[in-house]
Amino acid sequence: MRHRDFAAFIWPSALAMLLFIALPIVSVAIQSLYVEHDQVLVTAENCGPFGCTQETRVDTTATAAKRAEEPLGRFNGLGTYTNRAHLAVNEVSTILSDNQGFGDTVARVMNLPFYKALAFTLLYTFLVTPLAMIFGFAIALGVNRISRSLKGVVIFISLLPYIVTPLLGSLILYWMINADGVIGATLQFIFNDPDLSLKASPTLTWVTLIVYGTWHMAPFAFVVFYAGLQTLPKDTLESAMIDGANRWERIRYVIMPHLAPLATFVGLVLLMDNFRVFEPIIGFSAEAHATSLSWLIYNDLTGQVNQMYGSAAATSILTMLGVVILLTPILIRTWREFKRKAH
Repeated sequence: MRHRDFAAFIWPSALAMLLFIALPIVSVAIQSLYVEHDQVLVTAENCGPFGCTQETRVDTTATAAKRAEEPLGRFNGLGTYTNRAHLAVNEVSTILSDNQGFGDTVARVMNLPFYKALAFTLLYTFLVTPLAMIFGFAIALGVNRISRSLKGVVIFISLLPYIVTPLLGSLILYWMINADGVIGATLQFIFNDPDLSLKASPTLTWVTLIVYGTWHMAPFAFVVFYAGLQTLPKDTLESAMIDGANRWERIRYVIMPHLAPLATFVGLVLLMDNFRVFEPIIGFSAEAHATSLSWLIYNDLTGQVNQMYGSAAATSILTMLGVVILLTPILIRTWREFKRKAH
C-alpha cells in the first residue's frame, strides 16, 4: 500500500484516538498534579446582649474568586501520588522500618486505602479471568455437541448473564443472598444456621464478588470460543479420531492449539474489564469489605463536601499504569509469536 493511501485510510481512526483517548489521558494527568483549593475562612466577632463571641465561617465570595482565578486548583506536583490516600510513601516506609513481622506488615499495609483496593482488584482480576475463560471454554464445547434444534435456546440462555447490565445483575444477586432471599435462606437451611450471611465477613464478600464476576464474564469467553469452534478444520479432527485420539486428546492437541489466538484475545479483554471492577461493589454494597481502584475514583468524585478531582485523577493514572503492566507480558509474547511466524 502506498504511503498516501495508508495515510488516507488511517487518519480518521488516528484522529478519533487523539481526540477521545490521548487528549483525555493528558488532561487527567495534568489534573492529577493539582489539588482543590482550601476554603477561605474568616473570623468575625458576633456580639449580642450577653457579650461577644468569635465565629469562624467560610468566605464563599473569596473561595469562589480563588477557584475562578485558578480553576485547576493548587499545584501539588507528585504530592497526590505519594500521600496516604494513594501510594502512601511515608506510611509504608514507617511500616517497613517498624513492624512485628511479615503478618503485621501486610495487615498494616492493607489498612491503607489504595493498597486495600489494589489487593482486591488484583485478586479479582487474576481469579475471575482464568475462571471465566475455563467455564466459557467448557460451555462452548458442550453447546457445540448438542443437537442443532436446541442450540439457539441454549446459546440464548448462556448469554443472559452477559446481556444483563452488571449493576442490575449484582443487585439481583444481592437480593438473592439476603437472609430472606433464595440463596441466603437455602444456605441457612442447609447449614442450620439462621445467622449465616454471605455479607458477614470480608472473605465471604470477596468470594461472592468473584463468583458473580465469573458468572457474568464467562458468556463472553463462551461466545468467542464457540465462534472459533465453527472454524475448526474437520479433516484434522477426523484424522485425530482415526488415529485413535480420545476426546481429551482431541481437545488438548487439536482444539486448544486452534483456539490459542482467540484465547489471547479473550484474556486481554477480560483482564482489562476485570481490572476496572466497579459495578458489583456498588450493587452488593460491599464498600466496607471490598473496594477497587475504580471505586476509589468514584468515591473521590462523589464526596459529600468537596469533589476531589486531583485525587480521582491520580488514581485514574495509577489504574491505567496497572492495566499497561498487566497487558505488557501478553502483548510482548503475542508480538514475538507474530515475528516468529512472519519469518
